[in-house]
Formats: sequence, C-alpha cells, structure tokens
Amino acid sequence: MPTINKRNKTALITGISGQDGSYLAELLLSKGYKVHGIVRKIAFENPTFRLGRISHILDKIILHPGSIENYANVFTAVEKSQPDECYHLAAQSFVSYSFKDSFSTLTTNINGTHYLLEALRLKAPKCKFYFAATSEMFGNSQETPQNESTPFNPRSPYGVSKLTGFHLTKNYREAYNMFACSGILFNHESPRRGLEFVTRKITNGVAKIKLGKLNSLELGNLHAERDWGHARDYVKAMWLMLQGVSPCDYVISTGKTHSILEFVKLAFNVVNFTCERYVTINKKFFRPAEVNFLCGDSSLAREYLQWKPEISFNDMVSEMVLSDLRKENN
Repeated sequence: MPTINKRNKTALITGISGQDGSYLAELLLSKGYKVHGIVRKIAFENPTFRLGRISHILDKIILHPGSIENYANVFTAVEKSQPDECYHLAAQSFVSYSFKDSFSTLTTNINGTHYLLEALRLKAPKCKFYFAATSEMFGNSQETPQNESTPFNPRSPYGVSKLTGFHLTKNYREAYNMFACSGILFNHESPRRGLEFVTRKITNGVAKIKLGKLNSLELGNLHAERDWGHARDYVKAMWLMLQGVSPCDYVISTGKTHSILEFVKLAFNVVNFTCERYVTINKKFFRPAEVNFLCGDSSLAREYLQWKPEISFNDMVSEMVLSDLRKENN
C-alpha cells in the first residue's frame, strides 16, 4: 500500500457515522490522519443511537454538526477542517425508499454532492475528493461483468441521483482541474449495515428466530443476484484511490455473484436451521423496477491500486449472523 506523507494529513468524511464512514475513519486514524466528520445536529441529541458505530473513536475525531443539504453547513465544515482528502459518503442510500420518496433522495444526493464540490473548489481546491458512486448506476446492464466502460442504465431514483453525482464529480475534475474521482462500489456489507437493508434484515431475522424472538422472516425477490463484498475491504479501496498521482474512476467488486436466496440459506446454516421453514415471500418488498443481476469487473483497481478483496462472502455472512446473535442475546 502507498504510504502517506510525514505530515499528518487531514480528512473530512461525510456520512462518518454510517457503515462505510465508521470503517473508513478507523482506517484513516490507524494511518495517522486527523479525521473530521459531518453529522446531523440531531445526532448529538441521541449519540448512543445515531453515533453508535463511531462511539469508540469519538475522542479521536472532530465532528461538525450540519446537513449536506445545507450549503452553509458544508462550506463551514470545509473551511474549518481544511482537508487534504474528502470522502463523500453521505446519501439517502436505501434503494427501496428512493421509490417512495424520490424527491428527498434526488435533493439530498445531488445537491449534497454539488455543495461539497463547490465548497472544496472555493476553500480547499487542492483537496483530493472521493465520491461514493454505486453499481446501481448500471441497472439492468446489457454487459456482464460491468466495468468502468459499461454504459449506465439506472433503474431507481437512487441510481439516477448517484449517476448525477458521478457526472458532477467528473465535471469538476475536468472543468476545475480538481483531484476528484468516483468509486463505483458494488454491494458491500458488514455487521454495521443498517437494519433497513435486506442483508442485515436477513441476519438479524435469523438471530431472532434462533433465539425464539421471531417466528418467520418476510422477504421480497429472492432471485436477484449481487456481487457482495465486505465494507472493511472496500474502504481500503477508497483510500487507495486518493493516494495516486492522478484521479481516476474505479469499479470495486469481488467479481463473484450470489442470489439473495443463497445469502438466506447461508445465514440460516450458521445457526443450523433450514430457511424453508421460516421464510415467506411478501410482494410488498418487490421493487417497482428490479435490477436482477450485477457483477463487477475490478481489474483496473486490482492492477493500478493493487487492491483486492480479502474477506470471503461466507465469512462476511457468518460474521453478520454471529454479531446479531450477540446483540440480540444481550
């Protein structure tokens, strides 16, 4: 891995209290960075719940209250932190919810990215910028696997909003000569994943069923296939992208796909249960426009960043189930 300069770098992370943000903050602290983060003001009123993922490092980071939907808040955080690197992870990232409230999804994700890029251009133009793009931008792609040259065809308001952020990032890179790049990350999970996401819903449901707290698990489309990796591996790729001499967009993926049904079966196997007895299908969990298959080709990142995933799909699922068992047993 590349090494950082002798002078400690400063990083600003939006979405620092989320899954990726918490792992990234830990990684940067281990490399000697001074870490700043933007969190909503309401988080300070209920830190146990809203800052739970970063509670163990709160004394090592600097938090700025504010919303990425407010340009003044973003501008102030950039001005105060003067970052060498900025990682823009904050977003309304729950795909199903983006169909229910497309307005807030588009407003938050597009404006938040624009506000941050403009604030950096004005107050920290030498700062290296990372945008968290997504495989959802590919949608129902005609090419498999998907790489950096694959045409985009988003199938959700979330995918549309992220594609706009991707083009905004590219525009600032080309128009203002900023070091701005996007990581087109395929699905990545961990025990820190939110309960609203299907993977964590599965592992938490399995834990509750094992402990007798739940009788059945309601799910939607079990046949959708995804390229799943571990969030801890993927934040390393984010950091590596900003250590290069010139900015470039990269696909980050494992190159292996698994169906939701495979995920379910493996999760139940961890507790020695069979899923057929406990899983029921509910049509309300189906998306209005489904993306049935996504598989990434991360050859570029493997060659130029010397990155590769280290945590297997099986180990990731097992870790999530065992973590939820511990939490539900307390």
